Amino acid sequence: MILLSVAWDDIGGLVDAHERFLAGARVDADVRGSVLDSWKRCRSVGLEPDRLQAAYAPDLTLDDPLLHAAEPVLKNLATSLSEAGMTIALCDGQGRMVQRLGGGRQLCDRLDEVNFAPGFDASERVVGTNGVGTALAERNPVYVVGREHFADCLQPFACAGAPVRNPLSGRIEAVLDLTCLRDAGDPAMLRLVREAAHAIEARMLEVATDRERALLAAYRRATAHASAQWRQPGRPDGDELGPVDRAVLREKAEELLASPHRTLDEVTLSGGRTATLLRRQVRGAAGETGVVVEARIVGSPHVRQVCLSAPAAPVTPNAALPQPAPSPAPVRPAVGSAGLRTVVPTPAEVQWDAQGEPGATVTSVGALPSVAERGSDAPGTDAPGADARLLLLGEPGVGRLALLARRRLEFLHDAGMRIGTTLDVTRTAEELAEATVPRFADFVAVDLPDGVLLGEEPGPLGADTPLRRVALGAVHEEPRLHPVGGLVRYAASTPQARGLEARQSMLEPVLAAAGIHSLVTVPLRARGETLGLVSFYRAEKTARFEDDDLSLAQELAGRAAICIDNARRYTREHNTALALQRSLLPRGRSEQSAVEVAYRYLPAQAGVGGDWFDVIPLSGARVALVVGDVVGHGLHAAATMGRLRTAVHNFCALDLPPDDLLTHLDDLVGRLDRGEGWAAENSPDSGIVGATCLYAVYDPVSRRCTLTRAGHPLPAVVDPDGTVTFVDLPSAPPLGLGGMPFETVELELAEGSQLVLYTDGLIEDRQRDIDAGMQRLGAVLAQAGRPPEETCEAVLDALLPARPSDDVALLVARTHALDCDRVAQWDVPSDPAAVSRFRAAVTEQLTAWGLEELSFTVELVASELVTNAIRHATGPVRLRLLRDRALICEVSDGSSTSPRLRRAKNEDEGGRGLFLVAQLTERWGTRYTPEGKIIWTELALP
Repeated sequence: MILLSVAWDDIGGLVDAHERFLAGARVDADVRGSVLDSWKRCRSVGLEPDRLQAAYAPDLTLDDPLLHAAEPVLKNLATSLSEAGMTIALCDGQGRMVQRLGGGRQLCDRLDEVNFAPGFDASERVVGTNGVGTALAERNPVYVVGREHFADCLQPFACAGAPVRNPLSGRIEAVLDLTCLRDAGDPAMLRLVREAAHAIEARMLEVATDRERALLAAYRRATAHASAQWRQPGRPDGDELGPVDRAVLREKAEELLASPHRTLDEVTLSGGRTATLLRRQVRGAAGETGVVVEARIVGSPHVRQVCLSAPAAPVTPNAALPQPAPSPAPVRPAVGSAGLRTVVPTPAEVQWDAQGEPGATVTSVGALPSVAERGSDAPGTDAPGADARLLLLGEPGVGRLALLARRRLEFLHDAGMRIGTTLDVTRTAEELAEATVPRFADFVAVDLPDGVLLGEEPGPLGADTPLRRVALGAVHEEPRLHPVGGLVRYAASTPQARGLEARQSMLEPVLAAAGIHSLVTVPLRARGETLGLVSFYRAEKTARFEDDDLSLAQELAGRAAICIDNARRYTREHNTALALQRSLLPRGRSEQSAVEVAYRYLPAQAGVGGDWFDVIPLSGARVALVVGDVVGHGLHAAATMGRLRTAVHNFCALDLPPDDLLTHLDDLVGRLDRGEGWAAENSPDSGIVGATCLYAVYDPVSRRCTLTRAGHPLPAVVDPDGTVTFVDLPSAPPLGLGGMPFETVELELAEGSQLVLYTDGLIEDRQRDIDAGMQRLGAVLAQAGRPPEETCEAVLDALLPARPSDDVALLVARTHALDCDRVAQWDVPSDPAAVSRFRAAVTEQLTAWGLEELSFTVELVASELVTNAIRHATGPVRLRLLRDRALICEVSDGSSTSPRLRRAKNEDEGGRGLFLVAQLTERWGTRYTPEGKIIWTELALP
């Protein structure tokens, strides 16, 4: 006898939590999770705590096997609680009370007053939070005490409830409840009711086994008149069924056993044989009913045994079963791996073959007589040479369980092959929906926060978190759910919101919304984070979701969540690399008038890479065109590309010749490859393993273009008439190898020519070699008068593969010429007295150009530069003015020495002229030529 005497007082903040909950306030910290979930469900169905209207249904009963299993358990429990002031209630799977035991007169009267009695409905949707209804809704044991009850009239009580499941199917068949007055309640009641429910489930399994033994005996009695010739010694053995045939027979027998409306099936076996499967009912001596499946094999010799599974351990003969003399070898049921009862003879009953050796296996089925031998009244179709064998024995529910288990394993395997084929979050969600409709659900909705779609960390998800409908699967075109692309907000009382808050899966087996009758919603969790939510719906004629469906949905969602998280992480890395690369590539068009440019950059499907291009204005109205390619993809390649592009800009600022520029760039790449410079030794940034580059400088005054390359594809020149020429640049190794000089080629380009620079991803891929790509490129470029933008579009349309495996950078530049009326130049003699004449010439030219405002400044700058060249340099001196986007003043001489800007001291007689020039101009600098150097300045136009 157990006596529970611990009194329950008001529990902390629970005193007024119920009232605050009804007023809409948050009470999460004061109420247990299962109770709060029940309150939310009660509010969602419109229950009012001051009104209790429990429905009454007379003559409620439970299945005899369940009552037979529960009777001794309830009797023992009632005896142990006889002095505890506690009542025991047994309810059916819908929460309706069938039986109530013990509790004393006073407690039973108070329970009768609130309709907590046999015949009344105690489900949560009718009477609110309580031990019966809430255990059924939560599908787990629950303890509810005092103010935790939603209904006011139930608050004087404490109760503990636990569902009772069918051990074979997992379905909830009943609910067991312990109830007492609130002051006598104790959390130990939960343990008691849980143990009692488990005891009932264990007895149900034992009862099922006894029942099937009785069914087997009934079957054997029905075939007791079988002919004794099957056991005659010396009878020739026939062909044994092979393992494939046995597996096919067993699978089809399980399907037939699980199908309530099918009685026959036909199976084609090897060797031209055909097996007809017959499903028929049998009844035991005590009235037990069950199902057997027989196989009748046509077209084969007599086969004495049919193997069903691997050899089993020896079992003890069941002496209780009848042993009629003419019947086949005695058989008895045994529990198979899938929960089926298969017919297994004991070692003492194994038949002997013609040579006197034991039979092949103890897990075989004794052969049954053919149709002709059993008589014309036997069910089935007579056929010559047909053998009838018992394949399976059991109940349809048992066969259904085994069949569903196998199908679910196949479904998980197929879904695993279909989900996660890409590293795209949206596509992975769509694959989840496609894999589950209609095999598992009629409708599937996948909702993710926008941050996951962008690759960001999901953060905490709650009931108020807006989710984006990413994928939707449906058996027909109108799924009655929110469409893809819209934001979804779930009310706090919905299973989805409760599942997100609790981070648990939710099963709602009974719904009545828009034709949908059941729901399973599972949070998508991976690596400790909640990524979103998937909801499975069933409607119309599909069976309702059960507990085993919940387990399957959790397994499926777990696999999909890992794939979604992998795709999210890849998206984050890809977006980071792409943002880095875009920040490092040119933004907009540079201010220069030497060429008209158009460009395209397309990252590879594998991710961003190291391709880049640039258009860099140089001194003297010239422009540099650059295209490069760093080996590899990802952040490392993008970062290295940014380093090289920055280095090219710096070298251009020094006005280095093209071959010298590549020499310096080659040295830089070599040091980076060796882990020197910006990358520390053995760091992940080291090891570029090469890069290629093409560098060209175009001068619009002379229309000369100087080009050089390092391991890069040849550039193309398109003349104004459409003639295409690939410039035969001398070959040079990629950057970073060192030791080889770079050679240049100088061309004179007609005005309106197009210079086409590109990376190898445009002309080379897995299906096309580089020669074929260049030939195709030349054919596309051979068109006169096409603008650079149209040239880019035509080239990409013709050459770009559907899924490029490498980055593509394309730069098209159409050349312009600086008209002679915008250029003025003079040869200056080596006489300081001549400087005044050239000041006057400069003033006259500026007046002709309408730039009188700049006359004073330009006169001063030109006078200072010419005077310095006459005094300090050698060779011919030349003065040149260029009117471009800025006014350019250049003075060239034959000396390689360059002036240096410094601040002159008070006692110095010179050194102030260059300082003055720097203050009066926008930019100035020095560039070297094969003949000497040029000092240049730029002034902004008015």
